Amino acid sequence: MAEEKDLLCRIMDRLGLPAESSRRGFLLSALGVTGVTAAMAWGQKSEKAPFVILENAAGMLVTDSTRCVGCRRCELACTEYIDGRAQPALARIKVARNHNFGPRGQRAGFGRSAGEFGNFRILQDTCLQCPHPVPCSVACPHDAIVADGKIKARRVDPKKCTGCRLCLHSCPWEMMVFDEQAKKADKCFLCDGKPECVEACPSMALRYVSWRDLTHETPIRQAVPAALRDPKAAGCIGCHELNLERGHRTAPGAQ
Repeated sequence: MAEEKDLLCRIMDRLGLPAESSRRGFLLSALGVTGVTAAMAWGQKSEKAPFVILENAAGMLVTDSTRCVGCRRCELACTEYIDGRAQPALARIKVARNHNFGPRGQRAGFGRSAGEFGNFRILQDTCLQCPHPVPCSVACPHDAIVADGKIKARRVDPKKCTGCRLCLHSCPWEMMVFDEQAKKADKCFLCDGKPECVEACPSMALRYVSWRDLTHETPIRQAVPAALRDPKAAGCIGCHELNLERGHRTAPGAQ
């Protein structure tokens, strides 16, 4: 109990909450249940150096919404190849959720956004294979999200995944999936460099290309709780500051 109280105090201090706040008040704050779960999971971790992914992926998926016809064959191909069953809801590429009203959903209003009830553009959502710091990997308290050895795609190691679902809340683009049968999280790993969704698309609306950072160009779908962003990222600060200091020392004209 004492350890839990101490951890709670440290979390509140980290988030800038007043020390005299009650425990109930803290739980009702913006951090919410997800943040508490993340904090407790991280509080139970050892003090070893944080695991971080530094390498960029070799490739990524890009989409062309002007070509997509909304057939969702890509979703079927994804789950049939990875999971051995046709379950589009588990697909690592997302088309169905944008099909009717686009990413903004019904709040955009009828005929005012994308989708069948808007401008008829079907938007496909794909994993961006984020650069460092990788949000889903940063949030995982069990280091279960790693860079694949072949193409450095970010993937879930099922042996390490405990099904805590923190990664689902950490992805700003909501690209993590959860298999209720296996009780494991998963994500796109580009099918080891030969994406099945690309092969299955009849209208050539998907392409596998060399990686580039699109994280700053792609609108997010959900806000990520601070408790899921900070733990490993905070452990990287010293490294970044050291590299910055070295850069200043080696810069032309440096004393």
